[in-house]
Amino acid sequence: MAKIIIQREKCKGCLLCVSVCPKGLITLDKDLNQKGVNPVKFSLLISRTPPKAGQVNDECLGCGLCAIMCPDCCIEVYK
Repeated sequence: MAKIIIQREKCKGCLLCVSVCPKGLITLDKDLNQKGVNPVKFSLLISRTPPKAGQVNDECLGCGLCAIMCPDCCIEVYK
């Protein structure tokens, strides 16, 4: 199981992480952050567990592509 942390307030919603996730687990959030931007989140439709702070998702491979692609270093991946 991989543990993914997304810093919502730093995310600018560029969607680069969405494009590289091999499982399609990252989507755009409907709720705005403090900057008025829609940040990314883990999709509830695919995830078996609801997202929480320090999310643990048993479908995530922990490949780290989302963290590597993020230009603002908003995503941390722990295996």
